[in-house]
Amino acid sequence: MLRVKKLTKKFGKKYANEDVNLSLDEGEIGVLLGPNGAGKSTTMKCILGLLSFEGEVTVGGNPVRSVEAKKMLGYVPETPALYPMLTVREHFEFIIRAYHLNAEKTKEYAIELAERFRLTEVMDYYCKDLSKGMQQKVSIICALLPHPKILLLDEPMMGLDPHAIKELRVMISELSEEGVAILISTHLISTVEGIWNKAYIMRKGQILSCHKKEEMVGVWAESLERIFFAETESYDSIWQTPSPAKAPTKQSHTVTRPNTAKKKKNTKKKKK
Repeated sequence: MLRVKKLTKKFGKKYANEDVNLSLDEGEIGVLLGPNGAGKSTTMKCILGLLSFEGEVTVGGNPVRSVEAKKMLGYVPETPALYPMLTVREHFEFIIRAYHLNAEKTKEYAIELAERFRLTEVMDYYCKDLSKGMQQKVSIICALLPHPKILLLDEPMMGLDPHAIKELRVMISELSEEGVAILISTHLISTVEGIWNKAYIMRKGQILSCHKKEEMVGVWAESLERIFFAETESYDSIWQTPSPAKAPTKQSHTVTRPNTAKKKKNTKKKKK
């Protein structure tokens, strides 16, 4: 569905991405993990064709800059890019017209999504008057209305309230079951725990490793956070040291339990 081969992006002499390779099949939920400045957002923008780059990106077998590829893509940027003087309802109508969607069915779908995200009371508010969290919800709905085959989410949970985060996680699982390939870029690991299929660990513009959940065993399959820290830095955690479970192969960091035993107070009185 999505294939990225040797993607390289430079700004002047600085590499933002270098030989990035990743892929997603139908229904896969991939996560792109890395600290700030790792090159996650740049990778996303290159995949969307928003930036020039070296390498190859195909969407459903089509070059990413082709009309066929763009029809298959949905995108939620880290910062909502909305029209301040359009209402929420007008944004949805704009998407319907821009993508030549079935008006009746798409309006019903928009109302359903607005109800799930608790936006029904602000449908006629200008977007400039909405909070960042509400703007993010509008941005997510706009990306979903055309029923994309591949959905790219760049820090989608930022600014969302707990209910919206829970609802978005449910939606991501539902879309996956419908065959939509989803790539989530984030450094908030807890928000994607339990819903990922494939994890790409990124640092300094390069993919350090790729992990498929089905291939992980024991404690490594249970915690994406453990995988991330084992790949990117030495990490001393409150978890128990894993038993014979297979850890990521590219790093050999030891995970240990910190010494939390309290020191006994000396209750003996000093002799005068």
